[in-house]
Amino acid sequence: MSRRYFGTDGIRGRVGQFPITPDFMIKLGWAAGCVFARSGQSRIVIGKDTRISGYMFESALEAGLSASGVDVLLTGPMPTPAVAYLTRTFRASAGIVISASHNPFDDNGIKFFSAQGTKLPDEVEQAIEAQMDLQMSTASSDRLGKARRIDDAAGRYIEFCKSTGGGNLNLRGLKIVIDCANGATYHVSPKVFAELGAEVVEIASSPDGLNINEGCGATSPKTLQKIVVAEGADLGIALDGDGDRLILVDHTGAVVDGDEILFIIANAMREQGVFEGGVVGTLMSNFGLEQAFKRLNIPFVRAAVGDRYVMEQLAQHNWLLGGESSGHVVCRHLISTGDGTVSAVQVLKAMADSGRSLSELKQGMSKLPQVMINVRLAQRVSLAGNADLEKAVAAAEARLADSGRVLLRPSGTEPVVRVMVEGEDAALVDTVCRELAEKVENILSALVS
Repeated sequence: MSRRYFGTDGIRGRVGQFPITPDFMIKLGWAAGCVFARSGQSRIVIGKDTRISGYMFESALEAGLSASGVDVLLTGPMPTPAVAYLTRTFRASAGIVISASHNPFDDNGIKFFSAQGTKLPDEVEQAIEAQMDLQMSTASSDRLGKARRIDDAAGRYIEFCKSTGGGNLNLRGLKIVIDCANGATYHVSPKVFAELGAEVVEIASSPDGLNINEGCGATSPKTLQKIVVAEGADLGIALDGDGDRLILVDHTGAVVDGDEILFIIANAMREQGVFEGGVVGTLMSNFGLEQAFKRLNIPFVRAAVGDRYVMEQLAQHNWLLGGESSGHVVCRHLISTGDGTVSAVQVLKAMADSGRSLSELKQGMSKLPQVMINVRLAQRVSLAGNADLEKAVAAAEARLADSGRVLLRPSGTEPVVRVMVEGEDAALVDTVCRELAEKVENILSALVS
């Protein structure tokens, strides 16, 4: 059954445009409350990032949930993975995050977590959508849900993140620059690393409701790169607006992406003798990552792009580690979803255990040149069965011969088609990607004009 509201990562869009409106959120809260209450569960955690619209949607969801007879626990601004963690620790029936992740402030969205801190199964999302079709009603006054704030939510999450490094992790002597993207990690992640002993320099940690992800964070690490070098820091940590994505910068100012972070964590676990199973990447993972794991005899499989698909593959194989090039890294033995802060702790643990720098730890993997261009359209368009697109892709693949690959992927949250080309010859990869992106734009724009 197709879903009308839920995409690959919840419900997301422009604030004030359907469905990202207060009236929709009230009914969504009511519908979700009704669905979860069917099994006798009656408590839901709500967290949010730092967007100004979060106040409005938090109140709307709270009202809808209360009308359904469900109690609400409010965390205030809190990273997405922290809400997943708190949902489990408070034995809540579900968690809700109000966030549009790495998008600009005038977007917002809703993500749900199950009682286990994982993404909702498709059938639950479909049940919520079906409930949305019904007339909203209000529980009797004696059955209305109550709301209260979790005053120590930040402290609980900080202690959890620290614990994932083991009891003896000491970062004394390390200087770290942390870019919080003016998002939900601003009041927690710097404290995690400072309390573990590091000297911490904070940037983009003063949210005002409008500056989330603005020229900062995991999607824009240029400022972090400059400051790491200027400060003589050992590394930089860049998180995104809701804290589930991580990009690192080594002491030379070089970016260390999600593929390299996956390699570092997996290899460190292997060296410690605690690695089990294999690693899940995605269709976008660099072929160099696959080659590196092959040399280490670590199984590697690719999932569709999106952390929910990485989680599905991890569960299917019963593996512990997976992630995306963009920096969503899932340490399933530690937490049920991608967590930028927890992943950074694992990398720093690898540094502390080995005595090697971040630059040295990534040397075991050599990335092939990879170029990705986002083709933005006026509206979403299906790529399936388009003969002109297939012909363009075949021609691009022929130019790369057997030394590369081509991938077209529509975004699950916005009208964008991602054109990716990868191969051994950097100049050829760049040329082929640019020419293919132009063809894709021309072909698809003609369909929506």
